[in-house]
Amino acid sequence: MTSPNDPQAKVYSHINGTESDLQARLIVSELCKGWPVYRDASEWKNFRSLFCDDAYVWTTWSKRQTIDNFIEKSKEGKSKGDFIMHRECGTLVELNLSKSRAVGKMKATITQRFAIGMDALMGTEPIVFDVDCDCRFHFFCLRDSGWKVKYVKLIYEKDKLIPVDGKTTPSFAKETLDRYPEGYKYLGAAQNMLGHDVDISLPTIQNPDLGTANPLWLELYDKMGEWLDGEDVDLSTPS
Repeated sequence: MTSPNDPQAKVYSHINGTESDLQARLIVSELCKGWPVYRDASEWKNFRSLFCDDAYVWTTWSKRQTIDNFIEKSKEGKSKGDFIMHRECGTLVELNLSKSRAVGKMKATITQRFAIGMDALMGTEPIVFDVDCDCRFHFFCLRDSGWKVKYVKLIYEKDKLIPVDGKTTPSFAKETLDRYPEGYKYLGAAQNMLGHDVDISLPTIQNPDLGTANPLWLELYDKMGEWLDGEDVDLSTPS
């Protein structure tokens, strides 16, 4: 269940404002949009240019990684057949120009294709399906000589199986799905099927109790507020 409570304590520059505000928010928005455009196309040099030297990112399949390790793991995954795409669904930016800090918030759908059950000896065709996972990327950005991304962490909202042929999807056992948080159950189970050690401690918008907020969701918003206020937030260490 989702919570009706506002997780963000303060309001920052996010609409209108001065020309400097608008320009900074546009630049940060471009950084966010670089993830689906560049990573999906394997434009690694362009993708790397979005980030600070010491940037960190988190995803379900990669867990916490430096940006350079993440790129190498992404290349390795693609070489083995990983087929992950991202649909950007809208981006807005929270800005505190006086502290040279911003957080880009990008709604997106992660869509990954899978194929299971093929047996050449038995003559069986694979079941081909997608998992769609609605999420929100959060890009912790700072301005030095220019704007760059320091951290990327997602909040996972909900996911589902999509039959490619319009009718056929696999059936995951309940005990398999229950290993993963509500929000990326199917994505986690399917990625684990490919051999990935899936992170089970990422923020989700859902909580088992009606109307209550997921603690990891609230913690990430607290970190965003500290970041925007110019505090020394270090997300690079494990929780």
